[in-house]
Amino acid sequence: MARSRKKTPIIPNTCAQSEKEDKRNNNRKLRRAVKQKLQVVENTEDLVLPELREITDVWDGAKDGKKYKDSAELNPKQMRK
Repeated sequence: MARSRKKTPIIPNTCAQSEKEDKRNNNRKLRRAVKQKLQVVENTEDLVLPELREITDVWDGAKDGKKYKDSAELNPKQMRK
């Protein structure tokens, strides 16, 4: 993969490499909230489960999204996979 390059020049807005740990923690919080809700509710017909956006905030992560750049502005190291 020494010559493998990105086709689209999309780079993160911060120095964080990945959002993997943030996504893991957010999904753990969601699963925990769903389990707690299921233990409390007796009638499942009236059950309203929480959604991920109700539990966590998207902007709390290490990365603040991605942006497109012109490939001429990026150095070859940023275009590697």
